[in-house]
Amino acid sequence: MELDNNNHSVFLMYYHLVLVVKYRKTVINEAISNRLKEIFEYISPNYNITLQEWNQDKDHVHILFKAHPNTELSKFINAYKSASSRLIKKEYPQIRQFLWKEHFWSRSFCLLTSGGAPIEIIRQYIESQGEKL
Repeated sequence: MELDNNNHSVFLMYYHLVLVVKYRKTVINEAISNRLKEIFEYISPNYNITLQEWNQDKDHVHILFKAHPNTELSKFINAYKSASSRLIKKEYPQIRQFLWKEHFWSRSFCLLTSGGAPIEIIRQYIESQGEKL
């Protein structure tokens, strides 16, 4: 396992993000997914984010990415949703007929942390600190 670092810390922070199309409209195809991914890759370096994995269904996308501890995740997600919504509607105008009030993404999102060790293993490790072997 290779850790990331900066001047004062060592870290490895993975996140699983799920973004859903407004009202779960089935508008994401391969071309739109590829464009959404390109937009993500364009914006993410500004927030110290690195894309690890991308996959989609017809009404949502799953994104696995790494971030730095100082990354403001909610600002990044809002910036990405705003930019991608604007660009997708401009480049694929046929999508507009499926959307209500011009919103592409749902207001909500699902963001999960994911790490190398299960929570129970970490809990046991922390509980065992200070015990004499």
